[in-house]
Amino acid sequence: MPVPQFLSDLLQLLFDLAVPAAFCTLTAAGISLRAEGGTNFHISGKFGKWILWTVILLTIPQILSWVAAQGITVPSASGSVGTSWLASMETLFKNFVNDIVVAKLVPVIAAYFVLKATLDGAAGENPLGSIIAAIFLMSISATMQLFQGWNSGGEYATTDMLSSLWNYIAGKIMPSAAGLACIGAVINFVRHRPWTRLIFAAIAFLSVTGLVKLFQAMAA
Repeated sequence: MPVPQFLSDLLQLLFDLAVPAAFCTLTAAGISLRAEGGTNFHISGKFGKWILWTVILLTIPQILSWVAAQGITVPSASGSVGTSWLASMETLFKNFVNDIVVAKLVPVIAAYFVLKATLDGAAGENPLGSIIAAIFLMSISATMQLFQGWNSGGEYATTDMLSSLWNYIAGKIMPSAAGLACIGAVINFVRHRPWTRLIFAAIAFLSVTGLVKLFQAMAA
């Protein structure tokens, strides 16, 4: 029995709107990161959930290919939406995300976090959380390209992308965080403030991969 054209169009619509929807979830992740502190995130918090949804949206075709490999028939995408009003909805949503959310709204939110960072500093609070959230939001387009480059295209693309994300955090972000921690330790030492915690944090940042390997060996 052939798949009705309307259902095929809905499936194609899901494929076509996956990337714009991922931009929205990535924006929500940046806002949630600031709500959770900026320099940290909560286990099962909104930041992690939005990042996971971003990965899922970017790997929908691969997820469906895995489902098909298990013996479940999955209709193939037709390449374009044939129903006119569905095609209009697709164009409207893409234009809204590209022209309003990414081009206009995200820079405004990032600017708001920069303002919040200056107010935090003026009030004697730590402005780093707002700064990190602002940097995350201002680099959404580059982050999206990075995520898409991690898509292996295979049936396990979702987990492959999460693994690549972990490797990027451990190999790129953690060494930078360790350097910042060392700078903070020097500044605190000069100002006669507690600095040993920052040194131990820098050592831990540089040892993340090794600690994971150690825990895996202990659990084996």
